Amino acid sequence: MWTRAAGFATVLMVVPALYAAVPQPADWVPIRWPWADVQSLDLLDGSPVNCLLLKTYPPDLVSAAAAKGAVTLALLTPASDPIAAAQRALAAKVTGIVLEGDFADDVVAAVRTASGTAPVIELTARNRIPLGSNAPVLGTYQGVWPGISALDDGGKKAGPTGSVWIDTNTGFIRAVRAWGVTPLWIANQPPSKTVVTGARYLQAIADAAISNGRWVLSFDSDFAARLHSRQADAVSDWKRIGTLIRYFEQHPEWRRMQEYGKLAVVQDPAKGGLLSGGILDMIAVKHTPVRPIPKQHLTAESLAGAKMAVNVDAESLSAEQKEILRAFARGGGTLLTGPPGWNAPTGNQTITLEKAELERLNDMWRDINSMVGRQNLGVRLFNVASMLSNLLISDDGKTAVLHLLNYSDYAVDNVAVHFIGDYKHAVVISPDGAEKPLEVYATEDGGGVDVDKVSVCATIRLW
Repeated sequence: MWTRAAGFATVLMVVPALYAAVPQPADWVPIRWPWADVQSLDLLDGSPVNCLLLKTYPPDLVSAAAAKGAVTLALLTPASDPIAAAQRALAAKVTGIVLEGDFADDVVAAVRTASGTAPVIELTARNRIPLGSNAPVLGTYQGVWPGISALDDGGKKAGPTGSVWIDTNTGFIRAVRAWGVTPLWIANQPPSKTVVTGARYLQAIADAAISNGRWVLSFDSDFAARLHSRQADAVSDWKRIGTLIRYFEQHPEWRRMQEYGKLAVVQDPAKGGLLSGGILDMIAVKHTPVRPIPKQHLTAESLAGAKMAVNVDAESLSAEQKEILRAFARGGGTLLTGPPGWNAPTGNQTITLEKAELERLNDMWRDINSMVGRQNLGVRLFNVASMLSNLLISDDGKTAVLHLLNYSDYAVDNVAVHFIGDYKHAVVISPDGAEKPLEVYATEDGGGVDVDKVSVCATIRLW
């Protein structure tokens, strides 16, 4: 028999289940949703994308998205009246607000007040990211478009390392992640007046994901139009995009792992530590694992396990911090100090080094390259000219994960990986979820494995 008490108890059981189904900020997979019709939401069926950034938010679209379990965030810019816009958006029942651009602090505070308990996420300039804060998500609208850098004549550009230069956001993302595990969104958009291939979208997704960030999906107008009309090639690319995102989202343990690095780089975020194309990216192109340490987090404990350290800007360190590095050197570590008078650009619109500072950094790079030599500082890779990698380690040190990302338009064959450590088992995981055991063989420094082919990306797990 139905009773009021029984009915009330049933409601109490159902409500937590409903709330549990709503993804939390740490699990939001964001996209700039370019359409306002409800039918467009059919693309979410079977997709890992669950967070829509909306410039317009008609109530029927918002409610239909909620019915599919998707979060909706109103995307506001400084050109609007953000406080009034936030109130209108919340009246339309969006989940929260995204402030994209450089807002005055008092405006941000007013929007937060107007939003009440609804989350407010800032996509701001890199140098304004509130590092170390309790924000649910950190974010920036600034980023380079990932890929192999080309010369004006169409040839491949070589960087200071002598290798093919790859434009990447990985160094920046690692520098931010060194402050903690708060989710990071990088929301740069495709180059203007450019038709982007499906492969380039996959590279942009993985460029963020291998360093434990999330790229906010954003489509060029041509792809958006073709996908909206359900053209077969666009739908095929959309499914590939979903498969790749799901690949990373199904492994939350990767996000909890730490950067492996016998080589540590100490740098101040306010002195170029958040720029792309800097020392972290130079090292990454050479596939040497590196551990970023913000100067604010420099302690003897943060250097534990490192064999080498690079102090990019010694003049920015306190006397106590300099002593920490001297003690590291006295304990047998190798220490390299950057050029005096380091003066990296720090303006709101600056995300790469200027020519003069890049040339000075090249001198430091040559010293680092000489210091590292042919040493294995975690892993050495072979036949990977068009690739970047990232080596992560579990807290107990028993499991390592090596992400491989291919930026070329063709698959790379016969990749050799030589690692230090006494790992006995290895598998290679592909974006479709398949796991293939790898034979571990002995090398001079530890062990090695060979990977037959890497199309876009692959992950090697060692234990």
